[in-house]
Amino acid sequence: MRLSRRAFVQALGIGGAGALSGPLVAARGREDLMGRTRGRPEPSDWVPGLEAPKAVRLSSNENPNGPGARALDAIRAALVDANRYPFSQKSDVTAAIAGKLGVATNQVMAACGSGEILRLCALACTSPTRHLVAGLPTFEEPAGTARVIGAEVRSVRVDTSLKLDLDAMLAEVKGAGLIFFCNPNNPTATVHTDAAVRDFIGRVRRVSPDTVVLVDEAYHEYVDDPGYRTAISIALEDPNVIVSRTFSKIYGMAGLRLGYAVARKETLDRLAPHQLSSNVNVLVAMAGVATLEDDERVAREQRLNREARAFTRKALADLGYPSAESQTNFIMVPIRRDAKGFQDECRARGILVGRVFPPLVDHARISIGTMDEMRQAVDVFRQVLGTTGFSRG
Repeated sequence: MRLSRRAFVQALGIGGAGALSGPLVAARGREDLMGRTRGRPEPSDWVPGLEAPKAVRLSSNENPNGPGARALDAIRAALVDANRYPFSQKSDVTAAIAGKLGVATNQVMAACGSGEILRLCALACTSPTRHLVAGLPTFEEPAGTARVIGAEVRSVRVDTSLKLDLDAMLAEVKGAGLIFFCNPNNPTATVHTDAAVRDFIGRVRRVSPDTVVLVDEAYHEYVDDPGYRTAISIALEDPNVIVSRTFSKIYGMAGLRLGYAVARKETLDRLAPHQLSSNVNVLVAMAGVATLEDDERVAREQRLNREARAFTRKALADLGYPSAESQTNFIMVPIRRDAKGFQDECRARGILVGRVFPPLVDHARISIGTMDEMRQAVDVFRQVLGTTGFSRG
């Protein structure tokens, strides 16, 4: 699908915020794309909704409400600078993030989504002689990059509660270049407490002092567990700890691509040689600055997600498919049957759910949409889970 200059300008809203919250900006995710195309996307796959324009997309853990009004206003205002390189704007959003977190600007690295941070860490910290340790399943980006550069990936299956098995991961740590600690973990929606994180990092230091621990906090703002804390304070003390965050989730900016790392300056300096200097564009930088201060909207998004998530979990439990408590904007449901078959049956009825995450081939990851979307989805789940047309685990 080709997009003319006129169509692009019209979509960017000179006609109002509604256009900006549509498919062009709130792009549906890479996870869904790669799952559907096995890495070989057709042109239609790059345009959200072109393949299935009426589908309810619960497949990539996006915020269904899109960017807030402040972000959209900032994008419109920034269009006048779209002909300029984004050097000052990148500095602006870096300073805004640092101010929000109460850290120094040289302790923040802005990026093209947190996916870029995960890639940079793999490039800087792993090698053919320095392996990566990660959960199984977990988000795939660091492992994918590590394999490209010839690094070994040691994947450790999650435990019976679907949490990262920290003891088993520790057994693989000696000599590692990088440990990927996704907390909360995607796709299992489980979280480790502050005490568990600190204990694990302390044990890593005793076993393999030079190993870097990357703590991915993409879903930080959704966590309700009272024992959870961000690992930023650890990263500022320990030069071998990095925290990554994203604007893709609570801020609804997955299609705009903005993320960041927090670590000591000398740690971020290790990542910098692998990063493009103009990786953050003018529009997303200004949207990021504007949305960081929108605390009221963040609280609203947390509440809406919590309500729709509770509704969905209860509905599935009532059908006989209870799921563990989620600390994210998705749930991982043991459906006791072939997850690929479940995915296909749901897609045929207009509901897109997450791809299969081996070895949990009898679990379905379901992103949380709006309440109306979840009501539609539950009706479909009731139909599909009541059929016997595909294999059961």
